Amino acid sequence: MKKYNIAVVGATGMVGRTFLKVLEEIKLPVENYYLMASARSAGQKIEFMGKEYIIEELTENSFDRDIDIALFSAGGSTSEKFAPIAASKGVVVIDNSSAWRMDPEVPLVVPEVNPDDIRWNKGIIANPNCSTIQAMVALKPLHDKYKIKRVVYSTYQAVSGAGLAGYQDLENGLKGEAPKKFPHPIAGNCLPHIDSFLPNGYTKEEMKMVNETRKILGDPDIKITATTVRVPVFDSHSESINLEFYNDFDLAELKEVLANAPGIIIKDDPENNVYPLALDAAGTNETYVGRIRRDESVDSGVNLWVVADNIRKGAATNAVQIAQKLIEIWSEN
Repeated sequence: MKKYNIAVVGATGMVGRTFLKVLEEIKLPVENYYLMASARSAGQKIEFMGKEYIIEELTENSFDRDIDIALFSAGGSTSEKFAPIAASKGVVVIDNSSAWRMDPEVPLVVPEVNPDDIRWNKGIIANPNCSTIQAMVALKPLHDKYKIKRVVYSTYQAVSGAGLAGYQDLENGLKGEAPKKFPHPIAGNCLPHIDSFLPNGYTKEEMKMVNETRKILGDPDIKITATTVRVPVFDSHSESINLEFYNDFDLAELKEVLANAPGIIIKDDPENNVYPLALDAAGTNETYVGRIRRDESVDSGVNLWVVADNIRKGAATNAVQIAQKLIEIWSEN
């Protein structure tokens, strides 16, 4: 079997380190790994795959060698500059930032949902927003079966979604210290404010969910609204998702559709207090769905509670799964 060369850009960050964990779990046919980061992190040593790697500085010449895939998680400005350079050298970039997600020339991919979009990449594939990814795993099979008319998202997002600084704000806030990352204390609090506010009153995070959902599902007519909230939880995003369909549904059948969909684990036994929990999802790669019940306020609506580890399925795992699918596609030829 052909082996490939993979670069990990941003290898010392929270998502980058999780890239490495997931790559150790999902064994890809790889000859060489190259771990890269900014000049600030260059020279650091990292244990990976039973070997010691020295972090290289990312430069414009980093891709002047045989690299097949580059997993990027180094921020939007880095991706904007270096992803086109890598792509011009024949590398396929799988980018975790928001830089390329809404570019019509760039596929936005959740492998359980729209893997065929990988085929039309022109050197860059975008990883969706963390809160969007887990929602798509649950929504796609229902959209295929019943056709979604409207979505109402309400999210409860972990501080790790704001990076190490967000994580530290909660740790330090529990000790009574003032926040450094968030505009208000996060310990014992909920902040209806993720990313910056836009002129329409929504935040960038909310509009990411709106626009990315339409792009991934390939349906610009779905009506979508979102409220995204940062909560004092370290890991895993939880989402209340209200759906209205064009077509009626049988609730038992709808649950079966979800149970048979890839990447989903159903936890839906409320009488025995069984439903998806952030603590249970942390450290796993699956999307958990529960509290599945009819919305009795509309003719054809359902409520779902969807939970996933935002650093794994919401970022690193999804990107590695894209790489896995890409290699499968290459192997067909």
